[in-house]
Amino acid sequence: MNKNRIIFFIFLAIFLIFSSCIDNNKNTLLELRYGFTTEPTTLDPLNPRNTADGRSILFNVFEGLVKPNTDGTLSPCIGESWVIEQDGLIYDFIIRENVLFHDGTIVTVQDVKFSLDTAIAAGLNGLGNIDEVIIKSDNEIRIILKTKDPGFLPFLTIAIVKSENTDRENNIIGTGPYFIESYTPQIDLVLKKFNDYWQKGLPHLEKITIVFFANSDTMIVALRGGSIDGASITGSMAAQLNKNDFDIFDNSSAGIHLMALNNTASPFNDIRVRQAVNYGIDVQEIIDAAFFGHGTPSGSPVIPGLSVYYYSILEYSYNPDLARSLLSQAGYNNSNRLSFEIAVPSNYAMHIDTAQVIKSQLERIDINVNIKLVDWSTWLSEVYSAKNYQATIITLDSHTVSPRGFLARYRSDSSGNFINFFNTDYDSVYDAALSHTDHVTRINLYKEAQQIILRNAASVYLQDILYFTALRGGKFGGVLDYPIYIIDFASIHSTREK
Repeated sequence: MNKNRIIFFIFLAIFLIFSSCIDNNKNTLLELRYGFTTEPTTLDPLNPRNTADGRSILFNVFEGLVKPNTDGTLSPCIGESWVIEQDGLIYDFIIRENVLFHDGTIVTVQDVKFSLDTAIAAGLNGLGNIDEVIIKSDNEIRIILKTKDPGFLPFLTIAIVKSENTDRENNIIGTGPYFIESYTPQIDLVLKKFNDYWQKGLPHLEKITIVFFANSDTMIVALRGGSIDGASITGSMAAQLNKNDFDIFDNSSAGIHLMALNNTASPFNDIRVRQAVNYGIDVQEIIDAAFFGHGTPSGSPVIPGLSVYYYSILEYSYNPDLARSLLSQAGYNNSNRLSFEIAVPSNYAMHIDTAQVIKSQLERIDINVNIKLVDWSTWLSEVYSAKNYQATIITLDSHTVSPRGFLARYRSDSSGNFINFFNTDYDSVYDAALSHTDHVTRINLYKEAQQIILRNAASVYLQDILYFTALRGGKFGGVLDYPIYIIDFASIHSTREK
């Protein structure tokens, strides 16, 4: 072999290696590895047991008749257009043509009717007012309500599923920009780009690998070490990251951070105790200590982001003297100190940090607090489902861009009323807000409903948590912020792609 041929093969080998590195780097940038500290309780979007993190994943896999925008408005989705008749009694939809499920079959009006009927039977929030779903033609469907509800549209973000799919938990078929390629519990869930997605140009990334971690500490270690590219984090976690290595985007959690009180369990079956605890907690101190100053006290069961409906007057400001007076009225003093337990999900560092600050604050007014850490499955079964607790720290979100997504759980007969709040005045005002056709009156009724909850000190309402999306620096962009808790992976893109 002559010298020129040897040189040629050397340069060819170098070129192939270099090309391979470029291709591998390109492929890496088309995948996002994203950290989660909780797993979906179900992959069936019509199962009411799912959690906020689970719904945020399924948002990328399933779609409804309408879809939320970042400003709180709604856009056509599987429903291409609609008409609202008789002041909100009838909703007529034209179904978008040639939308494909992930198995390649076309979405039909039968699928839409099946999805809505199944969601109604499952008791999903906001759908109990549906009287009947009627197929009008091959591409038209009519939803008839029991009572007029001009604010019903946000609840039609509910997922459209394939009517012939008898195993939605394991055979996951949606219409969204991604499909679930694999799911290995406690390890990862892989979302793969759906190439036949009806909305052209989306999604940008080929693959999203959601990696599950036991807690926030291990997730931050993985983020700093490079085994994942991004995660949703709190202010205290953001402070642990080198700003030169990460792009950090502000997001509202679109959920109410609260200390939920079991209104039928001692000692919180006494309104004076509930009010005392509210006056004994300094929310700004919690934000400063546990969230590095990122956040604003909310004081309401509705997020400030729904500004039209939000009751912004703080019912309780920090007043330890008034708290002590109320405790005395309830029969508690230094020789008979109030004691209670806060059950805290152990996989959420922000809830643990919040509980520790609250414990310190309440000790100043002679209340003994015990913090009990429980795993997420135990929290769901014992606290949320069995209602076997005194107090807990949690964030409650809404499935929809509507105040009733936050307020429905307080109705006496609501399946989500794990706080055990029972008030007939509230039920009447809330029901009136649902059906009133005058928009201004409806706003005032929603604010009145919040006042009733606050006057009765149903729980301690802290803040709409400001959280952050951290992504590997200079690699990704396109993070969107919604008024409900959503991670829109379809909008995220590689900066190289752009």
